[in-house]
Amino acid sequence: MNILVCITHVPDTTSKIRFTDENTQLDKAGVQFIIGPYDDYALARAVEIKEQTGGSISVLNVGEAETEPTLRKALAIGADEAIRVNAFPRDAHFVAKQIAHQAKEKSYDMILMGRESIDFNGGMVHGMVGELLGIPSISPVMKLEIEGNTAKMAREIEGGKEFIEVGLPFIAGCQEPIAEWKIPNMRGIMSARSKPLQVVDAVSADPRTATKTYELPAPKGEVKIVADVDQLVQLLKNDAKIL
Repeated sequence: MNILVCITHVPDTTSKIRFTDENTQLDKAGVQFIIGPYDDYALARAVEIKEQTGGSISVLNVGEAETEPTLRKALAIGADEAIRVNAFPRDAHFVAKQIAHQAKEKSYDMILMGRESIDFNGGMVHGMVGELLGIPSISPVMKLEIEGNTAKMAREIEGGKEFIEVGLPFIAGCQEPIAEWKIPNMRGIMSARSKPLQVVDAVSADPRTATKTYELPAPKGEVKIVADVDQLVQLLKNDAKIL
């Protein structure tokens, strides 16, 4: 089984986010970066499938040199090789074009990635890659089993769950509880240093969107402690206006 896992390089969820240059650039000072949490689920399931069926896992990231520690962590978790497309991920279309170009050069049985990144939360890349490659793209996938040349999946839909079967190859946008996150052990960390990390140039792809500015959410308001039920009802009705 030849698996490609696409990962994002995103700020840790505990990071304090600030912007510079008139709110047009992320201030990276003091920010810890991690593998996107949904991508972590995709990678963990890929490792499990590899352990069950054999084969290899490639991880891919579209990013500049600063993303290489994130790729090395993916190698420590269980990937066999890493590919970094040397370019800033300008938008979803640009990233999808890079992934599709790399995927066309190798015969992957499946392409796994998170259902969305946690920085822009667009949730568009997997669908775009599927369209560019002409193969099925399913998201969000909560369960994934491989039986021969067939993948059996489950995903949430409004009001319930949907069960899907699809032939290989395919693309899946993953989310919990598809697998348990894996923490790299010392052996994995040491072996990651010698695993190949290939840097390739980006192919030409005009971005379809551009970010003009960023804006932080409004600060949380004051908290009121209410001990009386009647007072709580009046506050919900008159102040919050939700009753």
